[in-house]
Amino acid sequence: MFNVTKKEAVLANVKSTYENYTSKELGFVINVIRVEDVKEGVIVPGDGAGFYETEFELLTFKPEMNELVYGKIRDITDFGAFMDIGGVEGMVHISQSMDDFVSFSKEKVLQGKKTGRSVKVGDKCKARIIAVSYKDLNNPKIGLTMRQEGLGKLEWVEEDNQ
Repeated sequence: MFNVTKKEAVLANVKSTYENYTSKELGFVINVIRVEDVKEGVIVPGDGAGFYETEFELLTFKPEMNELVYGKIRDITDFGAFMDIGGVEGMVHISQSMDDFVSFSKEKVLQGKKTGRSVKVGDKCKARIIAVSYKDLNNPKIGLTMRQEGLGKLEWVEEDNQ
């Protein structure tokens, strides 16, 4: 990378290291915003690469228990719905999708028996984080609920508020 500016090379290296990085301390790294300060570098004999101490700014999302999140349903399976909550995915178990007996149809729809309310792919929803696990850093888990008052498909929330 000696053919680009020092700042461009450091930014590219930081991006390749930290974009899509997940840790318990940082949460989910969504993007590298900018490189702030690149100090004088060194070239390690036998390695040939330049090494620079630098400061940089990251955009991260660290989900917290009981945090309210908005998202869009990305997929529905027989055990629940997967919701995109802004660069990160959470899962709503079928039992947490609504306060009703819920059934799954082959058209990828979760349907409430009493209320007739349904959730399908593309629906915008409001949920609460009820579980966060970094046990497997390659596949972290976020558990969501939409059963509580004021949660669920945004149309339901508006209906209930009227």
